[in-house]
Amino acid sequence: MNTQFKKGALELCVLSQLRKGDQYGYELTETISQEIELATGTLYLILKRLKDDEYVDTYSVESEGRPARKYYHLTQKGLEYQESLRNEWKDFTAAIDRLIW
Repeated sequence: MNTQFKKGALELCVLSQLRKGDQYGYELTETISQEIELATGTLYLILKRLKDDEYVDTYSVESEGRPARKYYHLTQKGLEYQESLRNEWKDFTAAIDRLIW
């Protein structure tokens, strides 16, 4: 898949997955990678930016026999941002569809 196509969509994909429920980084990577080729490092850069912008919070969950996992949780601000991006995406893809078909 064209990397320029992916670049604009990945943030929305991450936010949309977190809207469904809290996830840890590797879990997000696995879920998104089932549909779009994704390097783990790319996802963590997006998650860091989303956290810095207060769209997500993190918390740790201890697991027996393994290191604690950092989970990502969508904040109210993040939920509103996801809805805004989703609406922009719908408008954008509709316009592209009109132009290419």
